[in-house]
Amino acid sequence: MDQRTELSEFLRSRRARLSPEDVGLTPHGGRRRVPGLRREELAQLAGVSVTYYTRLEQGRGQNVSAGVLDAIAGALRLNRAERDHLTHLSRPVTRSRRAPSRPQRVRPAVQHLIDAMDSVPAYVLGRRLDIIGWNRMACALLGDLAAVPAPQRNMAWQIFLDPGSRDLYVEWERKAADIVALLRLEAGCYPDDPGLCALVGELSVKSEEFRGLWAAHDVRDKCFGVKRLHHPVVGELTLSCESLVLPADSGQQLITYHAEPGSPSAESLRLLASWTLDPAARPQPSPQPGT
Repeated sequence: MDQRTELSEFLRSRRARLSPEDVGLTPHGGRRRVPGLRREELAQLAGVSVTYYTRLEQGRGQNVSAGVLDAIAGALRLNRAERDHLTHLSRPVTRSRRAPSRPQRVRPAVQHLIDAMDSVPAYVLGRRLDIIGWNRMACALLGDLAAVPAPQRNMAWQIFLDPGSRDLYVEWERKAADIVALLRLEAGCYPDDPGLCALVGELSVKSEEFRGLWAAHDVRDKCFGVKRLHHPVVGELTLSCESLVLPADSGQQLITYHAEPGSPSAESLRLLASWTLDPAARPQPSPQPGT
């Protein structure tokens, strides 16, 4: 990915979402040809020259100071993830920022940990949102991950190119937007990662929804939240999702799902846990109309 183009498009997209009224400026100059703040208005807010900001937005800025970046981020009202993204895009690609070439693996101790989580679906995400480790409850909830070909064992691929994801995630549009925002953040950290470039290229060619979300340049960090899923056996589940950084394993996150104690979703997870121990006792999904 061309880092200068990414920086230019990101800054333009952030300008476009703000109006003069949003930042306390009085509109002037007649009808606007494009939405959002003009470059001169943003430069005024950030306390830099229009020429300097223009060069930066065109990807021609070099050695931008942290102070200038902070001023621009403040003027654009960027959140923490967006500030980090701006910083990554503004820095030259050095050896320390190149994506590691070694295969991604889950440490044995981490795998033992998630295997011991008998009633909690858990999996490990690596670079590019690759799913690199999981427990049996994750398979019970999300499908047999071991049976998925390795190139497709990726959250973005699953969301946009596996038709079953639209049935599994009740709020699919929200999930899809979150996944693209996470992938954007990853691209800012490792713009020269060939695996990431190939993934984005495949998704862009095969998914119109992905192309639209990717063009928005939204970024988001992994965090927590409530997910609603529709399981083919136990029906709808409302689960809390937690993303836990694994400090000793660069680029890896432990993702867990759990239900509120005593809730119907907790009972459904308990049933799924018992069926993973005795698959023969698991009821089969009801046939769909027309099948």
